[in-house]
Amino acid sequence: MRASHLELLVEEPSMEAFLRALLPRLLPQDRTFEVHAFQGKTDLLGKLEARLRGYATWLPADWRILVVVDRDDEDCLGLKQRLEAVAHRSCLCSRSRAGGLPWQLVNRIAIEELEAWYFGDWTAVRLAYPRLSATVPNQQGYRNPDAIAGGTWEVFERIMQRRGYFKGGLRKIEAARTLGGVIEPERNRSQSFCHFRDALLEAVA
Repeated sequence: MRASHLELLVEEPSMEAFLRALLPRLLPQDRTFEVHAFQGKTDLLGKLEARLRGYATWLPADWRILVVVDRDDEDCLGLKQRLEAVAHRSCLCSRSRAGGLPWQLVNRIAIEELEAWYFGDWTAVRLAYPRLSATVPNQQGYRNPDAIAGGTWEVFERIMQRRGYFKGGLRKIEAARTLGGVIEPERNRSQSFCHFRDALLEAVA
C-alpha cells in the first residue's frame, strides 16, 4: 500500500526547514507530510523510542515514518543498527527488516551532515548564491559530498564567507529553507541524499 502521509522525525530545525521547502516539489500533490524537529541528535535519540511506541499504537496503514539523523563522527553501521533496534523494540516494521513486505518506518542517515546534501547539487547552491565558484565540486576534498573532512557545515560556511555571504556566521535555517527550494533531487550527487530520496519515493509509489 502506498503512503498517503509521511511523518518525518529530524534532529534539528535546519533539516526541518530544508524538507518543508523540498518535499512539496518532490512528492505527488495528493500526499501529505509533517516534519517534527528535535533539539539536536542527543534529544532525538533520547526521545525516539517513546515517540515510536506512541506511533505504533495508532499508525494508519497508509502512513510511513522516516527518521533522519546526521552521522557526525559516529560509525554509520553502528548508528543504523541502533536506530533499527529502537524501531524493533517499538513494534514497528522497518524497511530494512520487512523482507519485501510492506514497511512502516525507514531510518536514513545524512553523511556527514545536511550540508553534504548542498555540496551534492552545487548548481542549485550557485543559483541561490551566484557569487560562489562553479569549480568547487571539482576541487580535491569536495568531489565526494559525503566525505568532506573537517565538519561539513563549517566547510560550507567558510566557502560562503569567502564570497561575502553570511559574514556574521552561517544562518543555517535560512540557508536550508533557501536551498530546499532549489535543489534538484535527481541531480544530487550525495549518496546519503539519494538513499533518502529513494526511500521517500518508494513509500509513496
